[in-house]
Amino acid sequence: MSECQTNIRRSGREARRALRSGPLPQHLRPVRPGMPGGRFQPLGEADVLAIHRTALRLLAEVGLADAPPSGVEILTRAGCTVSEHNRLLFPQALVEDTLAKAARRFVLHAQDPHRDLEPWGKRTYFGTAGAAVNMVGADGAYRESTIRDLFDIGRVVDVMEHIHFFQRAVVPRDIPDPFEMDFNTCYAAVSSTTKHVGSSWVQPEHLAASLEMLHAIAGGEQNWRARPFVSQSNCFVVPPMKFATDACRCLEVAVRGGMPVLLLSAGQAGATAPAALAGALAQEVAECLAGLVYVNAIRPGHPAIFGTWCFVSDLRTGAMSGGSPEQALLSAASAQMAHFYDLTGGTASGMTDSKIADGQAGAEKALNHALVGNAGANLIYESAGMHASLLGFSLESLVIDNDIIGMTQRTIKGIEVNEERLSFQTIKDTCLHGPGHYLGCEQTLQLMQTEYLYPAVGDRKSPNEWAEQGSTDIVARAARKVREILAGHYPAHISEALDSSIRARFPVKLSRTGMVAGGASAA
Repeated sequence: MSECQTNIRRSGREARRALRSGPLPQHLRPVRPGMPGGRFQPLGEADVLAIHRTALRLLAEVGLADAPPSGVEILTRAGCTVSEHNRLLFPQALVEDTLAKAARRFVLHAQDPHRDLEPWGKRTYFGTAGAAVNMVGADGAYRESTIRDLFDIGRVVDVMEHIHFFQRAVVPRDIPDPFEMDFNTCYAAVSSTTKHVGSSWVQPEHLAASLEMLHAIAGGEQNWRARPFVSQSNCFVVPPMKFATDACRCLEVAVRGGMPVLLLSAGQAGATAPAALAGALAQEVAECLAGLVYVNAIRPGHPAIFGTWCFVSDLRTGAMSGGSPEQALLSAASAQMAHFYDLTGGTASGMTDSKIADGQAGAEKALNHALVGNAGANLIYESAGMHASLLGFSLESLVIDNDIIGMTQRTIKGIEVNEERLSFQTIKDTCLHGPGHYLGCEQTLQLMQTEYLYPAVGDRKSPNEWAEQGSTDIVARAARKVREILAGHYPAHISEALDSSIRARFPVKLSRTGMVAGGASAA
């Protein structure tokens, strides 16, 4: 090869690298938030109808137990009856009337309007969630999670391109008081990112205090109600088919306070739901329909997410198996049921059983995301950072999973077929007029960024180049990325003056100096 040819190849390679280094506008990127899925459907049309009819029968003939007195009053006024077994029964007509008036096509707002979500139809978004009690270090060591960890997770999520919302992922074990834990969880989340946030509360008064803070951040209650940027994750049922009393009372406060609600049913197949996957799904659909009636009996048309989180047991031990293929099937089927009702649906994916970021974790997360994402689930929770079936959270995995989600989104986007993309003229010109390959042709240069997705921490070097650069594995590269983010990214969307006023009224546990560049990292 001549020196001239070598220089041409080097300059072409450098030009391509330079092109990749600059961020593309959102509309030109190979993947973007909210792309429509729906190509994968584990249920046939008859299956969907059978599950729907079974759910209606369960509500009408079995009903739900243990509603709080306020819930009994709300639901009986709406049309429920109390059975001889002291369970609330839901007539089919009541459920159908609720479905007719339930909220559809509602925006999940973010503090930054450019990050708003439109989770309807088959548009798909990925985010975090969970209540892990441990952080998993890059070395695989487990330790109890803290409020500082939650804030740092949010900071990393804030800059992850393929993670679209931030729901509370860990429990701050360093805050034992339930009120302070709930308040600080919400505070740390909304302080760490401008993306949409999800949080949860165990008592109504805890939520009421957080709403006061959110009003202040929004610039008043009216502004908050116009653009509520936090949703409540509410486990309003204790499967099988029982209401969770305190959670229901929190649900009532959220609805009246203008906060979108994730109606979360988390039965575990083989334990708190039938081992038969169809039965597990039918039970959770019934439970979520009951929650939908509850919400709309309080405020018709209030934004509610149909949260069928069908978990799976390893039937040899009874332990949860979040990375199993059965988990992927149930979560994908949950998306189909939400589509059937034309409701915004939320489900879970990415809950590997592996304890560390390893091959098992990558395989389980990729399998689950590929199926659930391509089923068109609107909101996919637990999608990044989780290990040990929700017991541990890893910042390194958060970065690695951002790559996995990006790849999943690329499969959701699919292959664009049109006259230009069929490339007849490009093939003809290359074959008849040279140079016999497509590396430097105009179409390749045009599509290299808009059609192809490149990993942030995944490695595509040659073995020699990889060895020359230290032979690092993906965990080491992710750890380096995490350190870079945490050293330099300090969101400042909440002013110091506003933050000071919040601290004057409420027991904020995060140190202000640890939340700004150059500050201490202690909570």
